[in-house]
Amino acid sequence: MISTVVVAVLVVVSHVLLNRVTDADSLDLAHTRADAVAANVTVRGGRVVMTENGNEALDTVSWVYADERLIDGIVPDGGLDRVEALAGSPRSQTVTVGDHLLYSLPVPIQGRHVMVVASVDLRPYQASVRRGLAMSLILGGLSILLAGAVAYLAVRRALRVVHDMAALADDWGDHEPGRRFDLGEPRDEFGELGRTLDRLLERVEAALADERRLTDEIAHELRTPMTVLRGEAQLAQLSGRELAPESVLREVDRLGAAVTTILSAARPRTGGGTRCDLRAAARLAIAGRSIDLSVPDGIDVAVTGELVVAVLSPLLDNSLRHAASHARVTARVQPRCVVIEVLDDGPGFDPAELDRVFEAGVTGGDGHGLGLAVARRLAASAGAEVHAIADGHGRVEVTFPLPQPTL
Repeated sequence: MISTVVVAVLVVVSHVLLNRVTDADSLDLAHTRADAVAANVTVRGGRVVMTENGNEALDTVSWVYADERLIDGIVPDGGLDRVEALAGSPRSQTVTVGDHLLYSLPVPIQGRHVMVVASVDLRPYQASVRRGLAMSLILGGLSILLAGAVAYLAVRRALRVVHDMAALADDWGDHEPGRRFDLGEPRDEFGELGRTLDRLLERVEAALADERRLTDEIAHELRTPMTVLRGEAQLAQLSGRELAPESVLREVDRLGAAVTTILSAARPRTGGGTRCDLRAAARLAIAGRSIDLSVPDGIDVAVTGELVVAVLSPLLDNSLRHAASHARVTARVQPRCVVIEVLDDGPGFDPAELDRVFEAGVTGGDGHGLGLAVARRLAASAGAEVHAIADGHGRVEVTFPLPQPTL
């Protein structure tokens, strides 16, 4: 489309320029003829005469009038009136009559009214313009076809490259997610595409890593209660006694809690007006543990109670495992959040290991916690944050958002 518009504009411009050139050439020729004839006009014995009168070719295309009377040349019958009108005019004029250009040139000579009228046949010029226009149209059409062919080949080549890159990225995503195009700093659209595909491959690799990590965490958390159940069943079978329902229910509840929390960690969460009492949720998380609770009443947070329990449980298990004598839970309210702290009198965290303690594979104790890595990811899914503090003792802070005020 663009090439067609460009070629059309070029054809129009070239046609206009060619018309102007031919008009200028024809006018120059008329001036030349009139000047040549005017150079031979003189006065002898009081009469205006021609000094040279042997050029018959000029007689048919130029005429000399003295005092509005023809003294030289042969005027065709069809243009006599127009030629005489020009000869009677006191100034130079240029007019077009049919296929001819007429030009009148006054000759100042001894106060006499002498006028030279020259004619130029425009048909050769018009034929040249038509030929030029035809050639322009032909060349323009060929240019459009050539531009279309080049554009087709260029687009086809570009799309083939895009197709090949997409196919490679798709194959790498399925079989080699660690592969990258690594085209460096983008210098064109293909570089931008390569960088975008590299980012997508990074996300695919991260998603696969999360999937493997979640699978490992599920296996880790479910293996213990299943092992306990199997051991209880085998012991009952060997001893000939009945399997105690309490132990079965305890381990089944543990399995159910682990599965529920793992699924909650794997699913994105939205606020949606969810809220719970922080002290009540913290008491559920502490249940069965020797941990002091110093959380005031009447503090609500914008997450579910189950999520608070799931996040705090591995932190409490970790605190008890490393505490020298005791652990406690406190909370403080800030303008837009509530910070709950899990504290113990153990050696605390190494400043160089603050982030590593939340890596995959670090899990809680005997509760149904999922490890610190899942606790942090679960908290992040609900807009909460978990941070370890290196201050000489065990200290982990969990920041829960406050509920939005209702209008």
